[in-house]
Amino acid sequence: MFWNFDIDYFIFGIMPYIALTVLIVGSIARYERDPFTWKSSSSQLLRRKQLIWGSILFHVGIITVFGGHLIGLFTPIWVLDTLGIPYALKQWAAVLLGGVAGVAALIGATMLIHRRVTDLRIWLHTSFADIGILVLIWLQLFIGLGTIFLTLRHMDGSEMVRFMNWSQSVVLLNLNAWATVVDVHWLYKIHIFLGLLITILFPFTRLVHMLSGFAAPFRFLLRPGYQVVRSRRQVALPDRGVSRSASAMVTNIKPAE
Repeated sequence: MFWNFDIDYFIFGIMPYIALTVLIVGSIARYERDPFTWKSSSSQLLRRKQLIWGSILFHVGIITVFGGHLIGLFTPIWVLDTLGIPYALKQWAAVLLGGVAGVAALIGATMLIHRRVTDLRIWLHTSFADIGILVLIWLQLFIGLGTIFLTLRHMDGSEMVRFMNWSQSVVLLNLNAWATVVDVHWLYKIHIFLGLLITILFPFTRLVHMLSGFAAPFRFLLRPGYQVVRSRRQVALPDRGVSRSASAMVTNIKPAE
């Protein structure tokens, strides 16, 4: 049966659903089973200057690239047609903005990798998942910048439309969506494969802290007006009602008028 295996069908037809399932189920399971591992595990006290510059370049660049991919791939084509936005204009915007953001993220990732592998103190506290996911993201950024040179050959937007149709068809559970991009350049295929692989690994790495950033405003709205703080009390409170000392552990914060 293995000689009938189609790598294109796996990457474009099956892997997206595997990635989405693992992303959702894995993230929920980790939050429920190991909530205290849901963090970025920062080592900011060591080589702080390099961390700051690398982190700023990486995060600003990667967020811009990620947001650009979401908007670019999942904006319905009829929206572009209705607004009268030429495909070529969208293509140039993706190349210029994505290129600058990709270079910034790549430089930032390089600085972060260099910081981890060259400082023994940081390296001793670096897990395989930490360095592995960072290297994968660096490789993904490098290949993504390489696809720009392919995109410059199709500035009419034809390739862009194909990938938009594919990604939106996947969301709409069109199982034949993979056939629309089966003959794209191999560099695009590697880029998409790595993106889906990173999505699969997302719940098992420090990348999960990204969800906390997106969810923070909603968590505040669900629990407005309160801040949980630690008590310095050394002796446990007696088991009788709620004393004044115990109630001080939860401070009521009144919204600014």
